[in-house]
Amino acid sequence: MAKPNPRTTDALAAIGTFTEAQQEAGYAFGTVRLRGTILVEYLEYTLNAEKVASLTADELVQQERADAWFDAADAGETRRRNTLAGPDAAAAYDYQRARIQTYNAFVDHLGLTGLRRPYPPSGHGDRLEPEQAYSLLRTLAVRRPTGANAATAIRTTAVAALVAATGRSVPQLHQLNVSDVDLERRPVPVVKVADFDHPLDKHTVEILRRWIDVRVGITKALEGSDPGYLWIPTKPGRARAGVEPPKPGLTRAAVRTLHSAHRTLVLQVFGAPLRPYALLPRS
Repeated sequence: MAKPNPRTTDALAAIGTFTEAQQEAGYAFGTVRLRGTILVEYLEYTLNAEKVASLTADELVQQERADAWFDAADAGETRRRNTLAGPDAAAAYDYQRARIQTYNAFVDHLGLTGLRRPYPPSGHGDRLEPEQAYSLLRTLAVRRPTGANAATAIRTTAVAALVAATGRSVPQLHQLNVSDVDLERRPVPVVKVADFDHPLDKHTVEILRRWIDVRVGITKALEGSDPGYLWIPTKPGRARAGVEPPKPGLTRAAVRTLHSAHRTLVLQVFGAPLRPYALLPRS
């Protein structure tokens, strides 16, 4: 039996087939989820704007409909959550790039490569202003999405707070030990990164205290063998080849783990998967 032409199938069904194909191709779960969300946003916007019940995939991706969606998204009209800059703020630069990447991947899947859109140049549009960074950190510190791991959430917030406070990237902060953080230093608490003392503001100190307290609770099971890593896994990993994983605290949390946790938490709380890079102070 011949497979149905993906171009002529219902657009929502085609989006489901596309995300399944992305999973099978090995794309990360977060990427597949984001692309599915973006395409559903596109479909819902178009159906509502044109007051129609359905569209085929071929009809959905036509240039005039894509233009209307991109313009509306750029103006913030498709937003479902408030933002640090208010509900009427323009779309984040990198999120617009993600929309274009998703649209291009979808039309490739449909065999309509002639509809691909040019990518805007990469830039620093998602670098937050200091006030926005502070607001995001406050939000991360007090809000935990339903189903989120509390320990992972506060660890993620602590990493983000140090990125903003020190101007260092996650890979640069990855090797920190608890002994590098001196929250009792007077007159100003500090964290030592690469032999340089960075002063910490009151809010960052509060977040770090919360993470260190949580960390103590995790490492109690180590029975005195805590190696002192600041960033540790918050739960045991999976057994591999029948070998049980080390207890949390015996190894450092991987850089990719810290990055992934940040993007997931910020996406759930803020509505856009901002990288920790966004919190680095502007030069």
